[in-house]
Order: sequence, then C-alpha cells, then structure tokens
Amino acid sequence: MQLFAWDSVRKEQMNFRVSRKVVNGERMTVAQISIAKDGAVPVHQHENEQMTYVMEGVLKFDIGGQATIVRKGEILHIPSNVPHGVVALEDALSLEIFVPVRQDWLTGQDDYLRKT
Repeated sequence: MQLFAWDSVRKEQMNFRVSRKVVNGERMTVAQISIAKDGAVPVHQHENEQMTYVMEGVLKFDIGGQATIVRKGEILHIPSNVPHGVVALEDALSLEIFVPVRQDWLTGQDDYLRKT
C-alpha cells in the first residue's frame, strides 16, 4: 500500500501550455494533466487503455478523426491503440488513468507532449 497526495507529486511542465503530475502503480498510471486554453496534445496512440475524467474546463478530442467534446464531470474512454489528440477549449484539468503503466513516460519517449 502507498498513499499519494497530489500536492506532493512533482509537476512536469511538458510545454508552455501543458503540465502533468504522474503516479505509477504496478500495473497502471494515474496522471493529473493541466492544459491552458488553446493548449494541445498532438494526435498520437499508445497500447494503453485510457480513461479521462475532466475535473475542470472543456476539452475537444480528435479520436480517430472524429471530434468529441468532454466537459467537467464527464469521463471519456479511449481504447488501446486508437489515434487521439486534444485541444483545451478552456483552461482544463483532467485525471487520466492508463492501463498498463505508461512505459513511454517512464523512459522519456514522450516527445509528442513536449511540442508547443
């Protein structure tokens, strides 16, 4: 068992408008992602199944070429290996859950997040 507090988790500034805090378990990654208005994460894909819970703001996802708006209080499921990207329509804060662990984040192979 391990207890985490978001206030104690190191914040990584990925680019000018995107930051994250990450906690890893044995088989999953949980992240708090902050995206300032007009900030974006380019289209990418990964083996990880993903759940996105929007805690603040509004996000516009491009999922396999289809636009999906996700608002505060809503949860979006993204299956494994589906291309997706996102733009913040307002300042946004989301909780992201990934299964399995995001190995690309652990090894620093997440350059797509570092682009402006």
